Amino acid sequence: MPQELPGYYFDAEKNRYFPIKGPIPGSKSKPPSSSSSSSSTPRRPVSGRTSTLLEMRELNGNLSWLKHAKCNFQDEFLKIQVSHPQVWAFHGTDKMADGALEQMRLHIMTPEGETATVGLLAGGMNGSLSFCEVGKVGRHFDYGVDCMPEHVWPLKREHEDCKVPVHLWRPPTAQFPSGVSCIKMPRKRSTTVDGNHFQHALISTLGSDRSGGSVHILNLAEPFDFPLRASTIGRRVCHIVSFRCTIWTADCSSNGSRAIVGTNLGAAVVNLENGDVSWVCRGKSDVLALQFDQSGNIALCGFRNGAIVTVDVRENQVVSSRLISHQIPSSPSEKFHGHSQKQWFKLSGKICPTNTTYMPKSICSLVSLQLYDQYFLASSMDGSINLYDHRQIKKGPVQSYEGQVNSRTRTQLGTDPSEKFLLSGGEDCLTRLWNIKSGKLLFEDRFSTSVPLVSCCQSTERYPSELYGRQNHMGYSHGQHESWGSWLGSQDGLYYVQWY
Repeated sequence: MPQELPGYYFDAEKNRYFPIKGPIPGSKSKPPSSSSSSSSTPRRPVSGRTSTLLEMRELNGNLSWLKHAKCNFQDEFLKIQVSHPQVWAFHGTDKMADGALEQMRLHIMTPEGETATVGLLAGGMNGSLSFCEVGKVGRHFDYGVDCMPEHVWPLKREHEDCKVPVHLWRPPTAQFPSGVSCIKMPRKRSTTVDGNHFQHALISTLGSDRSGGSVHILNLAEPFDFPLRASTIGRRVCHIVSFRCTIWTADCSSNGSRAIVGTNLGAAVVNLENGDVSWVCRGKSDVLALQFDQSGNIALCGFRNGAIVTVDVRENQVVSSRLISHQIPSSPSEKFHGHSQKQWFKLSGKICPTNTTYMPKSICSLVSLQLYDQYFLASSMDGSINLYDHRQIKKGPVQSYEGQVNSRTRTQLGTDPSEKFLLSGGEDCLTRLWNIKSGKLLFEDRFSTSVPLVSCCQSTERYPSELYGRQNHMGYSHGQHESWGSWLGSQDGLYYVQWY
């Protein structure tokens, strides 16, 4: 059923809203008492801008003119929705997802048989690995923690019929010897490579004073048997390789066969089938952020000194362990003032120095857009967030996003599945949402007492309707994208931000 809007009625034949400026043609007159009874029912107020958009669409169609600018009704309406999200906090999730967070599809065995549901894999800086079931399947078991949601924003409920969009159930957690630095899923599901199906999650650990970081995979190919205990998760985790250095970040290729890790020594590609390691970039500046492109042939590496370098990660046809040394000009902010001599930093690897750009401070996050494969987002530790075109990277950013507050924290960027909106937390504990195309800040508010560090946007596109029927256990209506939102992880715990 279409949502009822005060002052408007919905015509099913014409599939649109019409303003009520008198009796609806063809409708029967109602007794005066009906108006008083209907006014007692609480309705969500419609903003003036929403009302204006509806009127303009009825007059001009989907393409309208707003303040002398051509606009799309659906896009403008989504911006209004994003600027007024609903936020829920989940109790019992503190320090569970301040390191990494990823959403995935799960198959679990219940007394009724195999069931498809959605899970969250959360990694903490304390080394914990939590496997949460997002839905109502786990609530039927007599163990684990049912993480109760609490509505935390807006503080005053705009409408009383706002239902909790998701439920979260957490079984016992597994433990790593050091903090979890990254969790990633292959972008392509169930891709076959050489006859093998890669259905796993990539997990990297930071490392400690006693040992370096390590790379693991979590097997998702087979259904999980319940009860799901920490030992059950531990048996699904396969150790691939250990390093003698710190692993700050990692990414998984689109088919899941390879991973690339960013360390304090450079970047290395890991073959997830046999554990072979191949260094593709080495230098004295830490690689704090990196990202494969869609082809898997190149990777973007973000360094502590603010450089963003393009690295060729294709497998060598000729076996050679030597990396080509390059002298790359340093960031303008790092040049030695008062001297005319140009400053350089040394970097070894299969890189193109001309495809290098800089941000003012250390790079903390890189996100390659999937719908526009030549574009990527980058953020640095001075609060800068930019959108770049890789084909014209030397010309600088094509869009900037103002308002972020950051000086030393590796906060991660997130985008919605349509890649229209950008999300990030700041050191001031505020969460912000921008429009990627225009750069406009749409939402800025605080609902967490600690910095939102990691994010994971959910999409119904990842979970086909044939697995769940018309509606899955979370309540998402597949095919209509009625409840897009994002998970946020901080030391306080998990938050769910639903914006449309």
